[in-house]
Amino acid sequence: MQDAEQLLRRAKRPLVLGMGGGGDVVGALATAESMRLYDHADPVVGGIAWERLPIDAVPGPRRVSEIEAAEEIAPGILLAGPSTRARGRDMYFAEARMAEFLGEQTLLVDIQAGPAAIAGALASAAATLDRDLIVFIDVGGDLLAQGDEAGLRSPLCDAVMLAAAAGLAARGAPVLAGIFGVGCDAELTPQEVLARLAQIAAAGGLCGARGLTDPVAKRLEHAIGLVPTEASAQAVRAFRGAAGIATIRGGARTLELTATAALTFYLDVEITMQATGRLARAVADADSLEQANEALHRLGVRTELDLEFEAASRARGARP
Repeated sequence: MQDAEQLLRRAKRPLVLGMGGGGDVVGALATAESMRLYDHADPVVGGIAWERLPIDAVPGPRRVSEIEAAEEIAPGILLAGPSTRARGRDMYFAEARMAEFLGEQTLLVDIQAGPAAIAGALASAAATLDRDLIVFIDVGGDLLAQGDEAGLRSPLCDAVMLAAAAGLAARGAPVLAGIFGVGCDAELTPQEVLARLAQIAAAGGLCGARGLTDPVAKRLEHAIGLVPTEASAQAVRAFRGAAGIATIRGGARTLELTATAALTFYLDVEITMQATGRLARAVADADSLEQANEALHRLGVRTELDLEFEAASRARGARP
C-alpha cells in the first residue's frame, strides 16, 4: 500500500496538477503550498488548457496551436506565464493567473491526445523539470464518477487524466491522485464521493489525507482573488466554518458543504482506476479526446464537451 505522507514528505520537487481544467489549479495549490511550507519542497503547479464557457466562449479545450506566450517543453505540455492566453484573444488561462500570483511559471496541459500520449509527454516534462513526484488533484470528487450520477457534468477531462496518471504509474513513475473539496463542484454529492472513497479504501488504495491549515487557507484565499474558481473557494469556506447548502454557478448549482471539504484525500491511481475508474478504463485506449468522448457516449454518458458545444449552438441560434 502506498503511504501518501512518505511520498509527500520525501518529494522535494513535486509537480502538482489540477486535473479537471478551469480552477482546479487552485485545488492543486492546496497540496503544493502544504508541501512548500511543511515539507520544504519546491513545487510546480499546473492544470489543463480547458476553461469553462463563462471564461472561454469557444467550446472545448485549447490545443497548443491555439495558445500563445507559452513554451512547449514536451508534446502538448507548456510552461505558462502571466501572459499565456488563447491565441488572438484576451482569454487568459487559470494557470496564467496562477503564474502571476506565484511569480513563477506554471504547467499547462493540452489534452487533445489520448491518455497514453499525455502520460508520455508528462513523463518527458517531469524529467525536463527534474520533478520527483506528480500529484493529480481533482476538486469535488467527480474523478470517482460512474456516469449515472444525477449531478455529473464534467466526466471527460477527469477520466482522461486518471487514465494518463495510471499510465505514468505503470511506467514506474511516482504518482498520487487527490480529491480536494469533497462535493464542492456541485456534481457528485459528499455521500457519493465518500462511498467511492470507501470502495478505494477497501481495495487498499486510500493512501492518506491532509487538511487545510490557516497559512495554506490564507494562501488559497489570496489566489482565489486572482484565479477564477468557485469550487475551491467553497473548500476554503468549509475550513473557515461554513456548512450546509451553498450555491455556485450564479445560483444554478446547489451543493452540500461539510467539514470534509477542507481535506485532500490521496489515492493510489492504479487501485483507483480498478476500483472506481469505470470511465477512465473506458477511455484508456483512446488516441484523441474525440475518441475518449465517444467511448463515454457508448456508456451512455454525456460530457462537458457535449454540453459546451450544445450551449454554444444555442447561443448562436439566439443571435438576431
